[in-house]
Amino acid sequence: MLSQNRPMPSLNTLLHSDHQALRFLARGLRVMGVGVVVALVLTLVYQHTFWPTLIYSVCIALGCWFFIDASRMLTARWVHRNDPGDARFGQWPGLPLMTVIVLGGTVLGYTVGNALGNWITGFDNPGLIGVSSVQQALALLVISLIPSIGATYFFYSRGRLATSEAAAQTARRQAAENQLKLLESQLEPHMLFNTLANLRVLIGLDPPRAQAMLDHLIAFLRATLEASRCGSHSLASEFARIDDYLQLMKIRMGERLQVQLKLPAELADQPVPPLLLQPLVENAIKHGLEPHVSGGHLVVSAERDGEALVLRVRDTGAGLSTIPAASTRFGLKQVRERLATLHGAAATLELAPAPDPRGGSLATIRLPLRG
Repeated sequence: MLSQNRPMPSLNTLLHSDHQALRFLARGLRVMGVGVVVALVLTLVYQHTFWPTLIYSVCIALGCWFFIDASRMLTARWVHRNDPGDARFGQWPGLPLMTVIVLGGTVLGYTVGNALGNWITGFDNPGLIGVSSVQQALALLVISLIPSIGATYFFYSRGRLATSEAAAQTARRQAAENQLKLLESQLEPHMLFNTLANLRVLIGLDPPRAQAMLDHLIAFLRATLEASRCGSHSLASEFARIDDYLQLMKIRMGERLQVQLKLPAELADQPVPPLLLQPLVENAIKHGLEPHVSGGHLVVSAERDGEALVLRVRDTGAGLSTIPAASTRFGLKQVRERLATLHGAAATLELAPAPDPRGGSLATIRLPLRG
């Protein structure tokens, strides 16, 4: 009777196990093809009889493959036993262990394959152990090692390619997840409710201004929703959406918020990730300017520095010393992950105290220019 407390394997585990078995068998079929090619070469070059040569070649090739590949998988599983998840099954145990595996697997595979060939053909081929001299044994070992090393390197290269493709898919998935996180963070209910409440008041006091603010809100919401569907837009669009957001913030802060946007015309068409600057602007207002009794200035600028595009968000608010470290962590982490996904080490984000007596903070993004 089965134990009721025994955990059932997950569907992902079962599928992963089946996938590994199918790949293992597929490699075996390819190795059979290598054995056929070797038999043809030996038949043509040394005038061997084809069918016995084919049987021995296929049996020895399969024997070498089985011992090398199975040992590689088991050793990799042991070496990477502390890795998370099932990633260890697709990894290699390292060059020193792999060298031992190839040598030992070739000797065992040749011996077992030769014995199997003798059983099928009825011949008495001596193999590695029964040859008359050490030189003959070494010659047979070297001949067997050449296809073993070639096949191992081929499968290793394919494994590396598959690993790189999986890493690329992971990066794309993380980018999509970051886009969704961005969408969730920008559609903050508290900000929307405050804006709508202020608009309700403005409708009765100043209808033209209320209509202008509603236009900004519609543009901001449209841009935020589109950010989850596209990979980039122009820097001019980025600044336009930042302006929509800042105009909404001015409803709440009034004259306490002074804004300046600096975008040179030659950089207007530069492609950037949608809402890249949004978290930095939000941090500057929420943690720098709003807590400051007198408010302050916020300057968002872009400039070219050699082959780099430099984007800055500068505020004259309370400064970094008054901000809890965790309060800006999500926004900065989000921006850094998006930059790393798109540009790797070529893009950076720095947050530092402003370098002049006016105080506040300065966030600087550097990324490669395009075009």
